[in-house]
Amino acid sequence: MRMTASAPYDAIFFDMDGTLLPMPVRQFLDRYYEILERKLRNAGKDAKLYIHCLDRGMHAMSSHSPEETNADAFWRMFAQAHEDEECPLNARELAEARDFFFDFYQNDFDECGRGIVPNPHAAEAVRILAEKGYPLYLTTMPLFPLEGVLARLRWANVDPSYFARITRFDNSTAVKPQTAYYYENLAIAGAEPGRVLMVGNNTIDDLACLETGMDAYLVTDDLINDNGFDIATVKHGTMEEFAAWVRDLPVCESKRALEGYPDRSPLDGGISIAHGRDAMPQPLWDENERMRITTTAS
Repeated sequence: MRMTASAPYDAIFFDMDGTLLPMPVRQFLDRYYEILERKLRNAGKDAKLYIHCLDRGMHAMSSHSPEETNADAFWRMFAQAHEDEECPLNARELAEARDFFFDFYQNDFDECGRGIVPNPHAAEAVRILAEKGYPLYLTTMPLFPLEGVLARLRWANVDPSYFARITRFDNSTAVKPQTAYYYENLAIAGAEPGRVLMVGNNTIDDLACLETGMDAYLVTDDLINDNGFDIATVKHGTMEEFAAWVRDLPVCESKRALEGYPDRSPLDGGISIAHGRDAMPQPLWDENERMRITTTAS
């Protein structure tokens, strides 16, 4: 659906999975756990215990103090889960677990993206906006370390250098669809909500931004509309149509969202959003009905 471009924005926020990256979520998660389990077994580790504790850590990232990053919440609960299973980790063992985790993302995670065919209009849209001077934030679900986000950008064939900020588990304190997630990114951008556009594909996780007063463009190629949202009430269209739409946007003169160090944790700038943390990500169940405490990866 082609829509008329509006006045310039001070920043544009992009979702990743299902928006810039065409990726079937269930297929991705099955592959993720398969590859992780294989690496664990090859390393002689208790794969069942590790994945259980990883899931506990993932869940903790959606419910914790605003004074704690998602990464801190993850590792705190990862260690606590080992204690609960009567397998406590000492400092050396926890450091080894961290090293294993990051090695997985640096050397194995890319295998999760095999077979993904990028949508060329995604890279085109990002490039056009960058050339027009728009500060771009990659506001993807912040459950992964940076390596995991950069890998998915490679799969999407999108240049990461276009983004002033890439949300990840160590520079975020909230998750989608919590409005706190959007408020902390708006605070870092120093932008009024009505002057920021969120581009996403999920009517729950991404359109939660509307509660802050942000504008939104819903990409419909891989639309997730689990709440029956009337998409006619927001800007929407395929990624190809979005790329055409951004061609009509005027040049952006505001650079406020680029000031300082926008890729920082909000805590580094004294930003702490206590409200808007009640919403919980939707769990995804595999074929055996075991709940994966990840989210519908946005």
